[in-house]
Amino acid sequence: MDNEHLSASAFTKQSVVFDDIYTSNTIIQYKRARVRDHIDQFLPHNSHILELNAGTGDDAIYFAQQHHYVHATDISAGMLDKLRAKIKHRKLETSISTEQCSFTQLSALKRKVQYDLIFSNFAGLNCTEKMGDVLRSFKPLLADNGLVTLVVLPPFCMWEFLLLFKGKFKTAFRRFNSKAGADAHVEGVNFKCWYYSPSFIIDTLKDDYELLGVEGLCSIVPPSYLEGFAEKYPKLFAKLKAFEDRHKAQWPWKNIGDYYIITLRKK
Repeated sequence: MDNEHLSASAFTKQSVVFDDIYTSNTIIQYKRARVRDHIDQFLPHNSHILELNAGTGDDAIYFAQQHHYVHATDISAGMLDKLRAKIKHRKLETSISTEQCSFTQLSALKRKVQYDLIFSNFAGLNCTEKMGDVLRSFKPLLADNGLVTLVVLPPFCMWEFLLLFKGKFKTAFRRFNSKAGADAHVEGVNFKCWYYSPSFIIDTLKDDYELLGVEGLCSIVPPSYLEGFAEKYPKLFAKLKAFEDRHKAQWPWKNIGDYYIITLRKK
């Protein structure tokens, strides 16, 4: 089984517990709010959005409730089952459509329209070593002045590197081997993950897109896998959020987070 299908299998298994694990996580909710605020500053009203690796649909539902139309795609059948149940429960059938499709096979997408935004949250695109090919496949699917917003794991994360001082050498250095891919494990399934810098995306798309912004995400705020941090240290968490919100688009903070958010506009 290739890496793409291994990751699909892993997240289908996780779909059963995904919302239980992540919905109540304070830092994940902070991250989602940051991503949405970033997009909202650029996205026109009543936009058509193509979402890649939509998961169980929290972002699709948010944008549908903001009066956008979302075509939510994922390679994981389990994730899409959860999303479809939410769509039906919230009566959002006219605002969200779904399709099982890999982001590496967008030429096979059934709903081909001119989208105003192609969006991928929380590192789904890090599950391929063919990021360049994926990025280049966006152009025919985007309307004139259409946007691309991606949330990606970079090759260096300050918080992760600091785990070196706790003796967690493998985790501290795992992003350094980005060409070969790092080992990832979800629900007992092993697959590979690759790391990409903002400059890689900018250079790949420079002929057809202009950069609108890059923000570090969890460069000062700790990653969400430090469970309970926000609840144990609420005052510190508030201060770290305030610092990150002030400096998120500045060097070096925009490059050393657990993720970064990048938006480009088609020329």
